[in-house]
Amino acid sequence: MKRALAIAVLIFTGWNPPASGQELPAPQTAGKAPAIVVQGAPDDAAIRSRLVAVLGAIDDLENVEVEVTSGVVTLAGEVPNSRAAREALDIAGRTEGVVHVLNRLDEEADVAGRLRPATRKFNELGAAALRVLPVAVIALTVVILFWFFGQWAGNRVNWLRHAGLSELSANLVRRIIRLLVIGIGILVALEILDATAIVGALLGAAGIAGIALGFAFRNIAENYLAGVLLSARNPFAVGDLVQIEEFTGKVVRLTSRDTVLMTPDGNHLRIPNSDIITSTMTNFSRNPLRRFEFRVGISVDIDIVAARELGISTLRQMKGVLSDPGPQILISELGDSTVQLKFFGWIDQRETDFLKARSEGIRLVKCAFDAAGIEMPEPIYRVHLREAASPAPGPAARIDGERPLPAPPAGAEKADVTADRTIDDQLANDLRSSDEENLLKNEG
Repeated sequence: MKRALAIAVLIFTGWNPPASGQELPAPQTAGKAPAIVVQGAPDDAAIRSRLVAVLGAIDDLENVEVEVTSGVVTLAGEVPNSRAAREALDIAGRTEGVVHVLNRLDEEADVAGRLRPATRKFNELGAAALRVLPVAVIALTVVILFWFFGQWAGNRVNWLRHAGLSELSANLVRRIIRLLVIGIGILVALEILDATAIVGALLGAAGIAGIALGFAFRNIAENYLAGVLLSARNPFAVGDLVQIEEFTGKVVRLTSRDTVLMTPDGNHLRIPNSDIITSTMTNFSRNPLRRFEFRVGISVDIDIVAARELGISTLRQMKGVLSDPGPQILISELGDSTVQLKFFGWIDQRETDFLKARSEGIRLVKCAFDAAGIEMPEPIYRVHLREAASPAPGPAARIDGERPLPAPPAGAEKADVTADRTIDDQLANDLRSSDEENLLKNEG
């Protein structure tokens, strides 16, 4: 009764039983490649015939043996590598009517068999290269011609140097022109080779590489551009005495990356160009005249006017101090026990050394004040005890207008204040012996 009820349900739903010998269709799996359709009934002979034909048309699979029994396919024989074996199994599995695939394939162990696919590929590449060889020669010739033209065009911009552009800036312009011309030649060559699609890839790769290199070589790029600006602005020349932040020295050379100074103790100091651009710099050599200064404290009991006159008279007779502009003394501060006087004197750096002149000025002023009895006390507090009768003045009496000023110390005009050329000589010797680039070689 139950069996008759089941048959009635199947007939009612429209199910037709398969004919004798007919196989049920294999279920379709989502995502798989479409099945290979076999013409005619999918019996074992048809399946084998179709697989032999398909595998025989594929390189590396022509020697595969196919056996089909009741929809079960057996693949046997030797294949050159595992990739070829996977391809054969995939083809057999996608053939209509195949129920299962048995893998009896063996990979070739001999070297010749393993190298056969690679040899075939090289032969194909060689044949393709021979076909495009004439066009490749033409493209290469175009690149070479544009390269020579870029060199010629770059050398034709020397007028920029004569027009006042710095050497580093002119070199940068020359390199840009050469790169542009050579780049145009490469684009033309790719167009001849019908490989314009490579241009987009190259430009994209160049953009990414440019960003990466920009981050990696940011400091180098900053120093190079700063060197271009320094060579264009010419803030200093070879031999100039400059102070950059806390560093002081004479300029030896300007390179594309840094500026070399020779310190007063004869050492080489390298400062990155980007730091020089962004730092405060003082050039002591642009103006040959330079003013030295020093402070002297005198007692509050001393006549300040007389002390100033004595100090100015001493500096005027000093060797190396200019009369125009002449020396000057100003009152800078009034303390509890001293009056601070600030001495100024001008020299010509081409003939007089700054440090020697300042040292000699301090010495002469001290000698003159000692001879005149001008007390230069330390900044301390003093207690004065006075009696009813005023005591007689001692040897350190106050200078007043009634007492003549003493003469300046002897030998004021014989002091050695000549310009010190020690660092200049070492700098000149360094320039002669070094082959490092110097963008200021025509500036100094």
